[in-house]
Amino acid sequence: MAKGRIEIDENLCKGCTLCTLVCPKDLIEMTEDRLTPRGYHPAVFINPDLECTGCGICGVICPDASITVYRLVSKEKAVPVRA
Repeated sequence: MAKGRIEIDENLCKGCTLCTLVCPKDLIEMTEDRLTPRGYHPAVFINPDLECTGCGICGVICPDASITVYRLVSKEKAVPVRA
């Protein structure tokens, strides 16, 4: 199975919750204990066991482009880039 991870820029997140609704693994939650400098509760990535597949749905739906998605590639499956 594919593995991935995401990074959420809390300074860009406005707490719309769209990413929490579309994550197929339910790995994104809204914080209730802190606010961003703009006064929003930001989304946080919860993934201690690398369950994220790097599908990218959260990054696509984010209206503020605050989510960066990384798909991890194993060395066995890595394909060299040809110039």
